[in-house]
Amino acid sequence: MTARTGSEYKQGLADGREVWLGEERINVLEHPAFRGSIEGMAAYFDYQHKYAADCLTVDPVTGGQMNVSLMLPKNAEDIAARHRAFDRLARYSNGMLGRTPDYVNVVLAGHVSRKDIFDRSGDPVFHERLAAYHREVIEKDLALTHTIVHAAIDKSVGELQGMNEELTLRVVRRTEEGLVVRGAKMLATLGPIADELYVYPATPIQKGFEEYALSFAIPVATEGVVAVCRDHYGIDADVADKPFSSRFDEQDAVIIFDDVLVPWHRVFIDGNLDVYNSLNAGTATGNTQQQTAIRATVKLEFAYDLCTQMAKVTGTESKPDVASMLGEIYSYLRIARAVVHSAEVNASDWGGGAFFCHDDISALRTMMPVWMARVNDIIKSMGSHNLLATPTQAAFQDPRLGPLLQKYLPGANGISAQERARIFRTAWDFAGSALGSRIELYERFYLGSVGRARALDHRKAQAKGETGAYRAMFDEAGVAPALQEEDVFVPGQPIGARI
Repeated sequence: MTARTGSEYKQGLADGREVWLGEERINVLEHPAFRGSIEGMAAYFDYQHKYAADCLTVDPVTGGQMNVSLMLPKNAEDIAARHRAFDRLARYSNGMLGRTPDYVNVVLAGHVSRKDIFDRSGDPVFHERLAAYHREVIEKDLALTHTIVHAAIDKSVGELQGMNEELTLRVVRRTEEGLVVRGAKMLATLGPIADELYVYPATPIQKGFEEYALSFAIPVATEGVVAVCRDHYGIDADVADKPFSSRFDEQDAVIIFDDVLVPWHRVFIDGNLDVYNSLNAGTATGNTQQQTAIRATVKLEFAYDLCTQMAKVTGTESKPDVASMLGEIYSYLRIARAVVHSAEVNASDWGGGAFFCHDDISALRTMMPVWMARVNDIIKSMGSHNLLATPTQAAFQDPRLGPLLQKYLPGANGISAQERARIFRTAWDFAGSALGSRIELYERFYLGSVGRARALDHRKAQAKGETGAYRAMFDEAGVAPALQEEDVFVPGQPIGARI
C-alpha cells in the first residue's frame, strides 16, 4: 500500500478499539457524533492525492508514493519540499486541525534521522526497530497520534512523585513477548480515530525513574488500551453554516494502558535515560516545529482574511480602531512568516546527517499561544452582536422568512444577507463555538505551557553563551569591573585585593 485514500483510512477504523464517550463504549465508525470528524479526516487523505505534487513524494525503497512528512530531511531541498507539503496540508483545515497525521509523521522522521543519538547508547537494536517501524508507517500510510504527557494529577509534587507514581505510564514487567505497561497518558488528540499511538519522550526524566523512560508504538485497537473521550464538539450541520465544527473535531482522549503488552519489535526506548533525555532536545524545535509553525502561519493568514471580511461586511474597514486590529493580526502573520523563512534558510545538520531548521524557530512556540488567543479576542470585539445574528443558509430558502432576512440583515458594501451570515457564522465557529473554544485552549498549551517554553529558551540562550553585552559596554568605556561578592577591602591595598 502507498499513500492511502479516505476510503482506505475509514476501513482501518473497523478494528474493535475500546473508545468511551461519556458512559458509553462506542464504535467510532457507527456513532453519529463522530460522523463529521471521520469524514473530515478521510477527506484529508483524499486531499493529499488532490495536491499530490506538493504532498506526496517517491518512496526511495518501494518506488510508490509516500507523504512528504515521512521523508528524512538531509539538505535544503528537503526542507523546501517539506515547507510546500506542510503549507498545503495545513490549508485543508486552514490550520484548525492541530493533529493531522503529518504532525506525528514529522516527529517520527526526526527521531529516525538522529541515529547518532541511539548509537551513543551502544545498543543499535532500538534504532533498528524504530527504522523498521518508520518503514511500516510509510508503506501503510498510518494515521499516527502521540500520547506523551505524564498523568501528573497532583501538581504539589513532582510529575513522577506521590500519587503521580501510580498514575503515569510505566513498565510493570518484562516478558519474552515484550513489555507490559500500565498507567495513563494525556492527551491524545485524534487518539480515538487514529490508527496507532506513538509514545515518545517529552520532558526529561531524572535518574531513578527509568521505568517511565519509554518509547513505543502500538495500534489503538491493542487489548488493554482504553480511550476516554471528552465531550464531542462536532456538529451535524452544513459546511456553509459550521465550516469547522461539521468536520474538524479531532477529539481528545485520555489514554489508559490497562496492563498492555507491547511487543519487543515495537519498543524503541526501554529505560535508557541518555537516549530518552536527548531525543526530544535533538529534534523537536528544528524538525517538528517546522510543521507546527507553518500550520500556525496558515491559520493566522486565514484569521486575517476572515477579519477583513468582517470589517467589509459591517463597513468598518477604514475605522481607526478596526484597522488597528487588522494590522495587529497582519503583523503577527508577517513575523511568523519571517521566522519560518529565516529558520529554513539557516537550516543545518543537527547530527548524524539530520538536516533541520535553525533552533530560532522555537521563538514562535512562545508567541503563537499568545497571538492565537488575541486573534480570538479581536474576532469577538469586531464581531460584537453580529456574531449572534446569523441565520442558517437554509433559512434563506424559506418563502416566508427568506425575503425578510434579505431585507433586514444585508451586509454593507452591497454584500448579500447570505454572505453576511456565512462570514459571521464562520467567525463564531472559529472563535466562539464549543469547538472554537476547545481549539483556543489547545493553542494556549500547544507543545506545553508558554512559561515552560520561555524558560527553556532562556536556558538555551545561556548555554550558548548569548551574554556579555552589559559587561562589553563598560569594557568599551574603560570602566573597571565592579567588586564581586568574594572581593573584600584590605586597608592599605588596592580595591579588589583578596585575602
